[in-house]
Amino acid sequence: MTGNTTITPNDEDAMPASLAPYALAALRIIAALLFMEHGLMKLFHFPAAQPGAPDPLPVLLLAAAAIEIVGGALLTLGLFTRLVAFICAGQMAAAYFMAHAAQGFWPALNGGDAAILFCFIFLYISAAGAGAFSLDAALRKPR
Repeated sequence: MTGNTTITPNDEDAMPASLAPYALAALRIIAALLFMEHGLMKLFHFPAAQPGAPDPLPVLLLAAAAIEIVGGALLTLGLFTRLVAFICAGQMAAAYFMAHAAQGFWPALNGGDAAILFCFIFLYISAAGAGAFSLDAALRKPR
């Protein structure tokens, strides 16, 4: 046995590559809807008020809510996906460092785990694109 042993999955163990765009679309749509829900909770108290959000919202939280609602809607539709996902990732990075990191080191204890997950999901989507079922893809197709 050599020191350069690599393990490769069998074909039946791996997801077919043809399903990857659909898995990416599912990730994009579900993450975007959850993200949009946070903005709706801040701005419209729907489906309930955002726990701990001051009333009225300061300008910074109004801007965050607008990015969450508009960005979430655009990502759900898959429109301007790469740019919008990059902006949303940046907002989540800023939210983590401004609101959560000062509460302690561990994300599960400082309430920042969702912000980190959103940040890296959106960063991935900004690099990978929208996947299937997107307006970006529909607009790119020749007519």
